[in-house]
Amino acid sequence: MSDEILTVLEVATLLKVADKTVYTMAQKGEIPAFKVRGQWRLRRVDIDAWIQAQTTAPRRQGDGDA
Repeated sequence: MSDEILTVLEVATLLKVADKTVYTMAQKGEIPAFKVRGQWRLRRVDIDAWIQAQTTAPRRQGDGDA
């Protein structure tokens, strides 16, 4: 289903990070998200595109391990 809507917890599981990490990223606009009555939601297609962009984007100096 292309219009699948995910919760913060579902995205955290998908990305294998803490739910607080996804929540903070959504608040800062670092990941595509929107609110429904105060709760963050994320479209699966947007998350898939975001993951693709993260894996194909050139690394900037200072990113990653030193």
